[in-house]
Amino acid sequence: MKKGSIYLFAAALSLANATPATACTGITLKTADDNTVVARTIEWNGNDLNSRLVVVPRNYRQNAISPSGEKDGMAMTAKYGYVGMAVEMEEFVVEGINEAGLSAGLFYFPKYGKYEQYDPKHKSTSIGDLQLVPWILGNFKNIDEMKAATAKIHIVTIDSRASTAHWRITDNSGRQVVLEITDGKPTFHENTLGVLTNAPDFKWHITNLNNYINLFPGTVKTRYLGNAELHSTGAGSGLLGLPGDYTPPSRFVRAAYFQATAPRQATAEKTVTQCFHILNNFDIPIGTENEHDVTPPDIPSATQWTAATDISGRKIYYRTMYNSTIRCIDLNKIDFTKTKYRSEPLDKSKTQPIVTIDIR
Repeated sequence: MKKGSIYLFAAALSLANATPATACTGITLKTADDNTVVARTIEWNGNDLNSRLVVVPRNYRQNAISPSGEKDGMAMTAKYGYVGMAVEMEEFVVEGINEAGLSAGLFYFPKYGKYEQYDPKHKSTSIGDLQLVPWILGNFKNIDEMKAATAKIHIVTIDSRASTAHWRITDNSGRQVVLEITDGKPTFHENTLGVLTNAPDFKWHITNLNNYINLFPGTVKTRYLGNAELHSTGAGSGLLGLPGDYTPPSRFVRAAYFQATAPRQATAEKTVTQCFHILNNFDIPIGTENEHDVTPPDIPSATQWTAATDISGRKIYYRTMYNSTIRCIDLNKIDFTKTKYRSEPLDKSKTQPIVTIDIR
């Protein structure tokens, strides 16, 4: 691990404070028998994040990266094996699930979060925000365990120029919480809605939903304005006024209504597919977030990948901006006592497969 590479990535993260480049959207759906599926997108419009699939066995040992850029922070030994998706560096797992059915994900939270100041005296109990997800996945089977342990550690940033984050954690019971750190103190919010985006804070987004009390699924019935007959020009007019931009508040509202109106599916696999269809609505085309005089990067989309996790089934699915084929990792088929640590690109080939249909 080279110190320079860590700071190079942290410097890139600092751009989130100046541009709308980090636009993660998370939803939660239930199956007909009340099992939980969580799903999310991860966006970055500055460059290819070179995201990786990481498989971590039980008893795998690593140290958190400290603000010095060295691997000399808190020691972490995985009690539970897990599978996750990492961005830029394999240590930076931002979404995943462990063998006990605990899911965790990092969502960017620029300008609203504030971590405690790093103190070298607490190096052995300090961890950078970009490694909090692997710490959670490796150590806990439920939210209560995780909350109790969080009070005993120090969550800091590797580089003060980087954006802050907040986190979504879901356990096998279906319970979900959002962790936010403001003024240096961790706060947990029960997330019974199951939606998460970025800034402002989670409670603000919940309050903001009251501004959209007029929205409803379906079509508005014919009405009269004086003698004029008014009728809907098409289906779905009950959602007129639904915000369509890519800001976190607008995405939160859209996600909440798409999620709430989605019919429950009979199986987890159908629910996973439904999650991907819903999150299609949050794909961000390259160029829409760039200034007119800025040349967009040579990547297909700002939505670099989308993932869905079947909590009870212990399966995580993903697709990427390069390949829209949905791929699945089944944790039930992994022996976490024997498997080796693995890190590999999400895409072995950064090309969308296209099947030619030969008609003669």
